Amino acid sequence: MNGSNATFTSVSSKKILLVEDEQDLAKLLMLNLKSMNHTVTHCTTLQQASQVIAAKQIDLILLDRMLPDGDGITLCQQIREAGNELPCMLLTAKDSEADVVLGLESGADDYLVKPFSVLELRARVKALLRRGKQREHQEESLEFNGISINCNTREVIAFNESLNLTVREFDLLLYLAQHPKQVFSRMQLLEAVWGYSYSGYEHTVNSHINRLRNKLARSSCSTDLVKTVWGVGYKFTPPANQVAS
Repeated sequence: MNGSNATFTSVSSKKILLVEDEQDLAKLLMLNLKSMNHTVTHCTTLQQASQVIAAKQIDLILLDRMLPDGDGITLCQQIREAGNELPCMLLTAKDSEADVVLGLESGADDYLVKPFSVLELRARVKALLRRGKQREHQEESLEFNGISINCNTREVIAFNESLNLTVREFDLLLYLAQHPKQVFSRMQLLEAVWGYSYSGYEHTVNSHINRLRNKLARSSCSTDLVKTVWGVGYKFTPPANQVAS
């Protein structure tokens, strides 16, 4: 993990759970998180993390994958299956595309590969916490012909069928639907939905768009709601009058 001499503006204090068994890395992470004015609880196993989540109010979890008692993905899946939308960032040395997809499909909001820089970690932590705050103030729902997006329950109903979207897939669909027919580049979507715009991460947008399209296609809607504008990016096109089959 690379250091940095950059200074940062203090932000409102949040409660962060760090699940990391590498003691040196954990100390460095805690130092940086505390310098951002956050309260950090540190544990080294999945069992300890589950106990903390059950006992305390947590605003963000930073979760290592390779822990003494299992894979962090297991805990992430359990959190989502319980209906908990606690923002979760996976920290791992596993950097293959299959590993990244597996982590995101488990319900993780972000996936940061070791070694990483302090600057990138701090930017992503800020982005996850900012999105959590934005959710509290967004409109209740968006309604289109045959499509309903409930911002409070985070449910999407497409022609009477409920779609099982991951946290990030929902955020991506919501952002596009909030700006119908407006075209966004991959970098713009990274900044708006993920909260950062590092070059080289555009493939993350591509993979999420593809999975979102596949899930939308399984509903009775025959319209391609998320369209590719070649050479530019993507846009949401609301369905025209259509009767579910």
